[in-house]
Amino acid sequence: SHQVLCINKLLVSLSSSSPSIQIIMSRASKSGDAYKTEKKLEQKYDEEEQLGTPQKVVEWINGVLAGEVANAKGHTWEAIAAYLKDGVILCMLINKLRQSAGMPTEKYQKKAKTPFVMMQNVETFNKLAQDYGVPATALFQTSDITDGRKATMVNVINCLSQLGFVANKKSFSPQYEPPAAPSAAF
Repeated sequence: SHQVLCINKLLVSLSSSSPSIQIIMSRASKSGDAYKTEKKLEQKYDEEEQLGTPQKVVEWINGVLAGEVANAKGHTWEAIAAYLKDGVILCMLINKLRQSAGMPTEKYQKKAKTPFVMMQNVETFNKLAQDYGVPATALFQTSDITDGRKATMVNVINCLSQLGFVANKKSFSPQYEPPAAPSAAF
């Protein structure tokens, strides 16, 4: 207990004294049911990727925020996670959609450097997205985006796709253009 306290104090002093030092924590690898769940979520992401959903979501976000911020650098799950991780783009997106719908916008941290501030921004996005009309069941957990794992990015992509559909119902332009539904072979 005393050793853990000392390590925590050391980590805090290292991270606050020198911004160039980064402490990287890693989780234990998944096993058993958690491993199976992780693999199923990764498979769901792969299915969404084959349909083109991540690409369509990124294209829509780039269109909505054109001229306000740099475009996402690709539509791989890693590129999307890196682009959205601090929550700034998410907050810009939802505020723009809300403003267009005559709804109030909300302040957020535009320079999110610490994990705590990043998580606050993501939480702000989720709260505002739900108020905008995205069902609570379509929202994602803050850790889905901050953990930087392919399996949980499917939740982020699905939420943003759902947000696009809600924006379309509110006649927002540019319209979200979802990928074409797969055709059934008979």
